[in-house]
Amino acid sequence: MIRLTYLVLFAIGLIQTGCVDEKRGAISDLEVPEIPLVSSNFTWEGANIYFLLTDRFNNGDVSNDLNFDRKNETAVLRGFEGGDIKGVTQKIEEGYFTELGVNAIWMTPVVEQIHDGTDEGTGYTYGYHGYWTKDWTAMDPNFGTSDDLRELVTVAHENGIRILLDAVINHTGPVTDQDPVWPLNWVRTSPKCEFTNYENTTACTLVENLPDILTESNDEVNLPPQLVEKWKAEERYEQEVAELDAFFTRTGHPRAPRFYIMKWLTDYILDYGIDGYRVDTVKHTEEYVWEEFRTECDYAFRAWKEANPALALDDTPFYMVGEIYSYTIKDGQVYDFGDKKVDFFGKSFDALINFDLRSTSEKNLEDVFRSYSEILNTEMNGFGTLNYISSHDDGEPFDKTREKTYESAIRLLLAPGASQIYYGDEVGRSLLIKGTNGDATLRSVMNWDEINSDPQIEKLLKHWQKLGQFRNDHMAIGAGIHNMITENPYTFSRRYSKGNYEDKVVVALDVPKAHKTILVTTVFEDGTKLKDAYSGKEFMVKKGSVTFSSEYDVVLLELIK
Repeated sequence: MIRLTYLVLFAIGLIQTGCVDEKRGAISDLEVPEIPLVSSNFTWEGANIYFLLTDRFNNGDVSNDLNFDRKNETAVLRGFEGGDIKGVTQKIEEGYFTELGVNAIWMTPVVEQIHDGTDEGTGYTYGYHGYWTKDWTAMDPNFGTSDDLRELVTVAHENGIRILLDAVINHTGPVTDQDPVWPLNWVRTSPKCEFTNYENTTACTLVENLPDILTESNDEVNLPPQLVEKWKAEERYEQEVAELDAFFTRTGHPRAPRFYIMKWLTDYILDYGIDGYRVDTVKHTEEYVWEEFRTECDYAFRAWKEANPALALDDTPFYMVGEIYSYTIKDGQVYDFGDKKVDFFGKSFDALINFDLRSTSEKNLEDVFRSYSEILNTEMNGFGTLNYISSHDDGEPFDKTREKTYESAIRLLLAPGASQIYYGDEVGRSLLIKGTNGDATLRSVMNWDEINSDPQIEKLLKHWQKLGQFRNDHMAIGAGIHNMITENPYTFSRRYSKGNYEDKVVVALDVPKAHKTILVTTVFEDGTKLKDAYSGKEFMVKKGSVTFSSEYDVVLLELIK
């Protein structure tokens, strides 16, 4: 049976209408009435996103830990460890993310991975990380089922949390005895990328034995025989073909490799209502591919909201954030390949991941905060950035030895732009695991036992929770305009306005841990009642300042509502 959403959309003949998105100038091809949703105070530009490896975060269902006879011994942390979608849902229901102020969760890909593993110099490895796709149309049972994903999105939305999945269009998984190479009108297997110009960054394989999708091709291709065989064995070949026919009829796209994959990835929007995609290996794929993908994602998201108005959070558009390795916010809207400059924002991405913040240990906070705010409010022209201090594939994080975990929270969660907490940042999960090779050291299993037994970790987590909740409560932190008030103690304000919504806060850092006076005259008038969200104390502005005592050296001032 064809999925209901696709059958309905195809039957009513939804067609392109040329509606223009004010921000991107992209074309929307879905003619539906405006969705009567109440707009929240949320904006992706100030979001607090939690990034986790699905396999490494929490094991909610031990019955799915072994599939496809993946029994070979692997190198340290290079096999499946049991984490799954149910484990993420479980932690949402327990309130872990809400207490951390998280308003969006980004999960590594959950599509079916190659069944076998490889040994490419780092030890025998399975596709536990999700980036080695075998079948975009199926979920890997190690991660869970379609019902698990549907429940995850539903529970997340009930808790005001948005869900991002990870989109890979650039490559398939490696070739193994069990996972044959895709047809050569689908992929290239050489040359290997050199990364010195546009062509040898896009028309090449990232590494050996990682077949590169011919994303530049408009030649029509048939389905790979291994997919045809697989779908027939699973008794869903007719369904998948019917959906593809409907997709290509509606869009008019040629049956070229990239458009098949776009159809398969946008199904996760149509079927489950995910709120956004983090897009992998952006600079290794032609920029127009992401513009085309954006159009199809917008279509799918609007269609899902139209079909499921009670499940949608609000009228916030679909979100796309791209990964361009080495891009920093200082590059603005243009990425330079050396021989070609490309704007990845205009018709595709809302934000790009910022590789700069993790390298700012030698810079004071004001220099970082001021420069980020100036860029975001001028040359970025309303587009965003996603900051991080550690991640799954960056071997030079801000605090590799986890000796500056309190400072890390302040630098990340108070920086202008969206924030990306990498799972375990908030509890000092070790990034130095004995016996690992390469990036496996960054990907250990979440240290739940330590969290529940170590008072020092509990204290650290409380620090992250206070800052995270403050960021979630105040879009001014990430999306507002930054102004320093005093240098000593370091005090600054953030102001944000959107429509009828206005938000302003004052933050003071490295203040005395007892009696303290914070200047707020440029933000809050005398007689204004304020609360310090860090200590919980309340007071009134007098003579342009607030004076009080607390045991903390952090002050987060907000209006009492």
